[in-house]
Amino acid sequence: MRESDLVKMAKSGDKEAFCRLYSLYKDRLYRYAYYRLGNYDDAQDAVSDCIVSAYEQIKNLRKAEAFPSWIFKILYAACSTYIKQQMRQRELDDIDTAGRSSNLFTIMDESKTELAQALDILSSDEKEIVLLSVVCSFTSKEISKITGLTAGSVRSKLSRSLAKMRNYLE
Repeated sequence: MRESDLVKMAKSGDKEAFCRLYSLYKDRLYRYAYYRLGNYDDAQDAVSDCIVSAYEQIKNLRKAEAFPSWIFKILYAACSTYIKQQMRQRELDDIDTAGRSSNLFTIMDESKTELAQALDILSSDEKEIVLLSVVCSFTSKEISKITGLTAGSVRSKLSRSLAKMRNYLE
């Protein structure tokens, strides 16, 4: 069965069709959330929030072919919420995070990989675009729908971001 057919069935209330859609996307959703949040538990929570929200809102989805960018836009928002919560919690705990509070890819282990360090040099916008492109395999057009940037801006930022990472890794 085609994905667009599953989306149409899910829009009409078919729970099994929605579960099959989830099965198609769960690995990409978790991978994106993990790279964005840097914590497995938070990634699971963000994906769970995303799925609940998507299930509640799927009837409002206009075009079945827009499902991938639509569900990642929901996940993008869920991850942003978790990041804000993490930042607030750090402030409340009064932990000295000098320079790391705006870092979206914080891994508490001291053993960061070179790739993780290369991602850390990027701004949050650049990091989002790289993760959506590389980890989730979205096109610039799909990324533009998720982030609200134009496709041209996405391509430009992606190119510059990958060049920054390449220079860092050399």
